[in-house]
Amino acid sequence: MSTIATAILLRPLTALDRDRVEQITRTTGVFRLDEIAVALDVLDAALGIGRRADPDYETLGAEVDGVLVGWICWGPTPCTLGTFDLYWIAVDPVLHGIGVGSALTREMERRLAGRARLIVVETAGRADYATTRAFYDKQGYQVGARIADYYAPGDDLVTYTKKIASGA
Repeated sequence: MSTIATAILLRPLTALDRDRVEQITRTTGVFRLDEIAVALDVLDAALGIGRRADPDYETLGAEVDGVLVGWICWGPTPCTLGTFDLYWIAVDPVLHGIGVGSALTREMERRLAGRARLIVVETAGRADYATTRAFYDKQGYQVGARIADYYAPGDDLVTYTKKIASGA
């Protein structure tokens, strides 16, 4: 099997990307309908869709061959000094494993260098999130806490954290 390098272009998201972001988020197969609605509400707030843009949300998209294939959203955690939440990240499942999520995460971390001291990610403890948790492990995030049955019976909250260097 040969490996072909895939060029990943990172770019700002726009209102024109909303439908594709929704499609990507849905096709991951792990988010409930209410979670998808929250993701889209956060995206709308970030991009100013139907309201003034909220500067506390930052977004970024990833393209491969001119098609949006992933997105990420992050922002400062209220009432903290230098802590940021990675709110959403989703990559088209067809392209899992080629580096799209890693590219998005690295760019978020690069943009936060000098502003953030800590990034926090909340994810699920269900079995279908095992690859998601492995992704965060691979990116250098560490489990900071686990709360049993947080999202639903049998679905723990797993909180990952990563300390960020003070400069780029």
